[in-house]
Amino acid sequence: MMAPAIEVTGLTKKFGPFFAVDDVTFAVQPGEIVGYLGPNGSGKTTTIRMLLGLLRPTSGSGRVLGLDINEEAEKLRPRVGYMSQKFALYDELTVAENMEFYAGMYGVNRPDQRISELLERLNLSQQRRERVAALPTGWRQRVALGVALTHRPELIVLDEPTSGVDPNARRAFWDIIYDLAEGGTTIFVTTHYMDEAEYCHRLGIMYAGRLLALDTPDALKQNLASRNLPHTNEPTMEDVFITLVREHAAR
Repeated sequence: MMAPAIEVTGLTKKFGPFFAVDDVTFAVQPGEIVGYLGPNGSGKTTTIRMLLGLLRPTSGSGRVLGLDINEEAEKLRPRVGYMSQKFALYDELTVAENMEFYAGMYGVNRPDQRISELLERLNLSQQRRERVAALPTGWRQRVALGVALTHRPELIVLDEPTSGVDPNARRAFWDIIYDLAEGGTTIFVTTHYMDEAEYCHRLGIMYAGRLLALDTPDALKQNLASRNLPHTNEPTMEDVFITLVREHAAR
């Protein structure tokens, strides 16, 4: 059996007395799409920063691609692609120039060939000479994903990647994500869109720093339906989220 792409145990991050992430344990298998669903401030981005070795946990442990997130972060970064919710792009550069810049940072072999491959794969070939500042949000999103893929990472971490993007662009983006996963790339993605959460192979429900549940979307809904609660004969993901949050708050 292959080792997990991500494995964390008791992961905790405190800022003063505040628990941003509280005793989180989970694993992600290679080639899996795992999502974190939760509102702003629930601990999703803090979790990502710890996984990438950008923020040291208060307690707990984690390994990503077999590397310790505290002690081997520098070895990890060249193997991971990260796309932030703010799309870390250079607006005054063209689409291709942004990719060239990051390809140079990572020492990508045959960068021109790799960039052409990505532009075609992301349907950006016609935009390659356009300045990023002139692109609509949906196209900027694709450029940001292309930048994250430039160095052929084994794991892609996406932090609210479709925030502010129209539904059609979101659907097209997820088609690309599925294609990447089928090719063996592991995907860890955060979102606050209920419908988008359904696209994940497995989904974690995050609230107030706690991981309330982690399972397939269907299993999460079936579990709620089996409890015979009011209005949950055919529960939606929103029903699952609201029920778990209410139960957590009542403890």
